[in-house]
Amino acid sequence: MTLYPAPILVNGATHPAEVFRMLVRDLSLGSEGITQGDDLKVTQLSTPGGSVQISDGSGIVRGRANPFQGSYSACNVGSATVTIAPTAGSPRSDMVILRIEDPQYEGTRNPAVDPIAYFQVISNVSSSATAIPDGRTGIPLARIDIPASTATITDAMIKDVRKVANPRRERTLWTQSPASPSTAISGTSGTYSYFTTAAGWNIPIPSWASVAKIRFDIGGLRLSSGAVYGDISATFGASLAIQAVSVDDSQTSGRRYAHLMGDTLTIPSAYRGTTQLLRARGRCFVGNAATMLVDTGSTLIADVTFEEAPR
Repeated sequence: MTLYPAPILVNGATHPAEVFRMLVRDLSLGSEGITQGDDLKVTQLSTPGGSVQISDGSGIVRGRANPFQGSYSACNVGSATVTIAPTAGSPRSDMVILRIEDPQYEGTRNPAVDPIAYFQVISNVSSSATAIPDGRTGIPLARIDIPASTATITDAMIKDVRKVANPRRERTLWTQSPASPSTAISGTSGTYSYFTTAAGWNIPIPSWASVAKIRFDIGGLRLSSGAVYGDISATFGASLAIQAVSVDDSQTSGRRYAHLMGDTLTIPSAYRGTTQLLRARGRCFVGNAATMLVDTGSTLIADVTFEEAPR
């Protein structure tokens, strides 16, 4: 094979299918998978039965029969139904895939009358399989782990194995310096209080975000004289919280510390496309004899990365 003399797109030229497929490969950066996080999701039927349904969406499938085969773009409009065979006396795992069978490289399908892109069930795969177990051209969507003597498929049996071909990612650094001392957090009740002069940040969440990875640092946290026993955390919206980090020492003089915390949070569907407040908080437990606060000598930094993943 030599260089194709007519690149896409040149008026009057003839462009073979390979050139278009290589264009798809180039534009998808050689990756494959679903296009967006909610594409081609496999779920039970509205009334569970012997089939599963596949949601609408699209994906990129990299050709495996030839190194210069390129990649295919395929889409499903509406919901598709795929039959799953019942099990007998033993459990079985099946894999549902988006299959491409191009007769230029394999098989005998006729593109004029036969589907080249279709949903296929690979029966009896490993119960831990997350990838297509052989060299066929396709992308995995779900593994169905079916108990023995079962003919009805439910969501509890469906393991999502989709991957986003080129997941979106957005990272922003937020900073804040209090203009005055906050109300001291003290006592021994174990009840959280926010740092009153650290109002936090109203952070817009992308509509495609599935995960938030957050690193939250507080520099110059001020501790009064006396042993301190507590922790600091942060909330994101009304329902998400970053894992708490201990504030625990036995020193007796006033001092300052730098504390960092971080977590990976799953974004609820109701949060996508909205703005949510990220804000630090602290609390003290039984045995505490000090206070903690932030003031003009403190800095709060939030490093927030949103990522797209199957959902």
